[in-house]
Amino acid sequence: MKESLPDFLRKNAAWLAAGFLLTFASSFGQTFFISVFAGEIRAAYALSHASWGTIYALATTASATVMIWAGTLTDRFRIRHIGVVILAGLALAAAAMSWIGGIWALAFVIFLLRLFGQGLMSHCAMVAMARWFVARRGRAVSIAGLGVALGEALLPISFVALMGVMDWRLLWVLAAMGLSLMIPALWLLLRRERTPQSHAEVSGGAGMASRMWTRSETLRHPVFWLMMPALLGPAAWNTAFFFQQVPLAEAKGWAHVSLVSLFPIFTATSVTFLLLAGGVVDRIGSRRLAQVYLLPLVLGYILFGLAPTPLWGAAGIVLLGMGTGLHAMMMGTFWAEAFGTRHLGAIRAMTAAFSVLGTALGPVITGALIDLGVDFPTQTFGIAAYFVGASVLAGLAGRKVGRALAPADTSPGLT
Repeated sequence: MKESLPDFLRKNAAWLAAGFLLTFASSFGQTFFISVFAGEIRAAYALSHASWGTIYALATTASATVMIWAGTLTDRFRIRHIGVVILAGLALAAAAMSWIGGIWALAFVIFLLRLFGQGLMSHCAMVAMARWFVARRGRAVSIAGLGVALGEALLPISFVALMGVMDWRLLWVLAAMGLSLMIPALWLLLRRERTPQSHAEVSGGAGMASRMWTRSETLRHPVFWLMMPALLGPAAWNTAFFFQQVPLAEAKGWAHVSLVSLFPIFTATSVTFLLLAGGVVDRIGSRRLAQVYLLPLVLGYILFGLAPTPLWGAAGIVLLGMGTGLHAMMMGTFWAEAFGTRHLGAIRAMTAAFSVLGTALGPVITGALIDLGVDFPTQTFGIAAYFVGASVLAGLAGRKVGRALAPADTSPGLT
């Protein structure tokens, strides 16, 4: 008998809540949160837009490099232990933002926020969901992913409002306090970590050819590299979209507040399609979605580039949110489906490093083009062309995975 969603939630509430908490906590190291303070940071350190963008890109790139090693720790330690350490590291980094006194210190703290927040926190949550759940992996990933969606919807607008009554440095203290409270919450949720897949060395779902692929083997397989443009694209260009929101609004001739008012639509749509995609992936596998899931981003960037008014922009935002939700699901499930779960921490550490690197490259590339006179609306057509190419390559990767999976890969797994 097929398990209903309420039954699934009730039976797995603690583990799903832990994944949700981890992705929500990652918000404090995401671009959408840090960029709230961009004006205050630039004013405090007398930084130009270019200087701030360079510091942010270098810190993010450094965090991506460290992720290649640090992400493998999820294969060696329980999520209960490493999750607490990551939360503590992010809380300390947030607290440090309240007292840093120089450019180099600023760069180092941004590096820590990016490493512990966007990098390790998100990585830890997705590895846990992929390893703890097999038959309902897509559903688990979609529920855990709601954490960062909630952060994206609530934290920027809340902290912008608080900046009207509190100094921006004190707000980072507030963020650190909130993260500190999450530490005992995570420990309590995982006081009995999910079995029998609590440890990486226990077999979960096997990948292609019924094997558990190591990271070195994965890096030599064409599927990994065929998926790289699909992995990099949303990280680079969606980050650039939000990072360049002020010059984007100016180029469109829209009030900045009109553009920002569209962001909740993006969040709502991405959440909706993240949840819908979870059930689809559980039924047909992520490999079958590979060739089509980026197409909403193609249409979204074209439509946004052409949009004459914020109303038309809202239609483009819906498509961008749709593609982003599908992408979040794919990156949470595809690697486990293709390469198995035993070494998933090491494999996803590499993919996470590429993703974080993409978030560094996007703002730099688009910023340089803006300086050269190519406004962001014009750039959206090039971004759409990029996603067309990435979609073709991802489709090839999905077909390769489908051919290599054992016919018996439909055998029941853990829920």
